[in-house]
Amino acid sequence: MNWHPQGCACIQQITALHQGPVTNLIEILTQNILPVFSIMVLGFAMGRAHFVSKGEATTVNRIAFMVLQPALIFPLVNGVDFSDFYTDAILLYAAAQAIVFCLTLAVCLYVMRCTFLEAWLLAMATVFVNSLLYIWPISSLIYGAEGNFPITALVVWDSTITFAFFIITTDLLANREQSVRNSALRLLKNPVLIAIFLGITTNLLGLRASEPLLVAFQFAGAAAAPLTLFALGVILSGHSLIPNSKITLVSVIKLMVLPVAVFITLSIGERPIVWDEMVLLNAAGPSGAMAFALATLYKIRTDTIAPVIIWTSVLSLFSLAWLA
Repeated sequence: MNWHPQGCACIQQITALHQGPVTNLIEILTQNILPVFSIMVLGFAMGRAHFVSKGEATTVNRIAFMVLQPALIFPLVNGVDFSDFYTDAILLYAAAQAIVFCLTLAVCLYVMRCTFLEAWLLAMATVFVNSLLYIWPISSLIYGAEGNFPITALVVWDSTITFAFFIITTDLLANREQSVRNSALRLLKNPVLIAIFLGITTNLLGLRASEPLLVAFQFAGAAAAPLTLFALGVILSGHSLIPNSKITLVSVIKLMVLPVAVFITLSIGERPIVWDEMVLLNAAGPSGAMAFALATLYKIRTDTIAPVIIWTSVLSLFSLAWLA
């Protein structure tokens, strides 16, 4: 399959960006990455100042999760052209995710002696990148809405298959005493899963959402990222950020082991270099907030998950600017 003109434009942009490494790193960091990251910092500061309570932030986070994220996910999945995906790049990325997830799960269970559910979500935190709410907005600012198509493809992958997997498995693991029928009914009512299912189904059937509907989704979905990041900052402000051995180990796996695993798997086969570069860029992103959201929803301890999200968010700032 030939790379379409958007890919050519993106390659030109990347080439231009690499002409002055230091200057461009600072420019990308200050103009594209820090403005997005600052929303979480603002929430953290307002939480520490007790201007916004944890209860208020939890409510905001629930609204963003249950209402605004579906509005962001559905039009993305409904309107994307799957034929333009380099499937091998996505599958190689998924293979790296699976390897790192299993490694982290084993380490959390047998080395750090975590409970199974905490280990499950910590392992999720190492492979589920904050792509939808963090990497995607940043890459859109750098490369434009059309130039970051590989990131869009990974966002679709993580927002549908990966996210749905963790929503379903975490719910089933946390409610093992309930019947299959009750579990199925509860999952069928989940707005995020509904948005994922409808987005994929309508896309495969060739049914595109109408313009008024897209405007409504765009209006609501635009608030998903800033509200989620702000609420996350407020909630995380109540946690100790001092890194212990567990926090350090999980953060290292996320920031170093996953990108290395992705880099190695991408050596298999050939595809436009822009795909390899952007897939690696996505892998270098911070842990996704959804691991924390699921832990909060199912009352699983968050004293390790929360600092991991904070530290990976801070430490990934420069690596993202360099890779971008």
